[in-house]
Amino acid sequence: MRRSSSLFKSLQRVHLRSSSVTTPVGEANNSDEGAALTEVYRGENPEIDIVAVHGINGDAFSTFSAKSNNRFWLGDPDMLPRDVKNSRIMTYRYPASVATMLGGTSSDRILQHAQTMIAELVADRELEDATERPIIFVCHSLGGIIVKRQALVYSASRTGRHINHLHSIYVSTYGILFFGTPHQGSGTANLATFAQRIVDVLLPSKLDLRVYFFWEQDKTDLGYKFDYVVTETSAAPILDNTDRAGLRADHRGMCRFVSRNAPGYKLVASSLLRYSRDAPRAISRRWRIEKDMLRSLRQQELRNLREEDEIEDKSEAQTIKAES
Repeated sequence: MRRSSSLFKSLQRVHLRSSSVTTPVGEANNSDEGAALTEVYRGENPEIDIVAVHGINGDAFSTFSAKSNNRFWLGDPDMLPRDVKNSRIMTYRYPASVATMLGGTSSDRILQHAQTMIAELVADRELEDATERPIIFVCHSLGGIIVKRQALVYSASRTGRHINHLHSIYVSTYGILFFGTPHQGSGTANLATFAQRIVDVLLPSKLDLRVYFFWEQDKTDLGYKFDYVVTETSAAPILDNTDRAGLRADHRGMCRFVSRNAPGYKLVASSLLRYSRDAPRAISRRWRIEKDMLRSLRQQELRNLREEDEIEDKSEAQTIKAES
């Protein structure tokens, strides 16, 4: 537990030392500040949803806003909206204090956040009439663990007749960009162990998933020393068919870009552009396969129900005969 506590104390110091939040470029038109899911850009006839998820003690806007000029690259018209025009970009806000994440129920807390996020996304996309639109997640730090849990574990299991609408997020997820997410940790660490258990589920071959791992190349000022908050090994596990790269920033700055020429921005933007071009065809194909599978599942359920009815009918007939 010692190593786990050290990790989260480091994350807490990092974010508390930069917790002052001002209105970033791109947020000015957001009139629903308290919403968990907030749209920051909408292209004409969007073909893909990009959803950004902050980390521990983070914020849906400040996590992705440069400190020097307050530029919010996800919504600034001269940055990501310019590069990925066919997208709809959203941020997701959730309770992310250290107190919420630490303790014996940390994995339960993550699942609760994941379930709420699924419900929010499904509701939004149903009202948009876009339940089959491809999704790309952009995740900082522990936000990536929430996305892994919801996109690849919770949503994947929601195939029942009355809850298969929740399954749509799993089917529609095409790519995930992880910024400093701790995928590996000590064997006794609650959250780190949880992340390690589900990293195997993340294998792209399971879902034809596009994954990009980014790690911090600069040490972070923790108040008492400079150190890496999440190491390269933990942030960017070497897996087949995945991309990985370092960013010239510390842990809290790796999701912030002051301009299009900032170190790392073009690397991130180009990957999102590439995914956005490839996703529509791939997800359309995946939905065709998924619908066939769900149809077969429903047919099997119907056959099982009929068999149960036949057994009950025979049992009732035998009972009536015995009593007559």
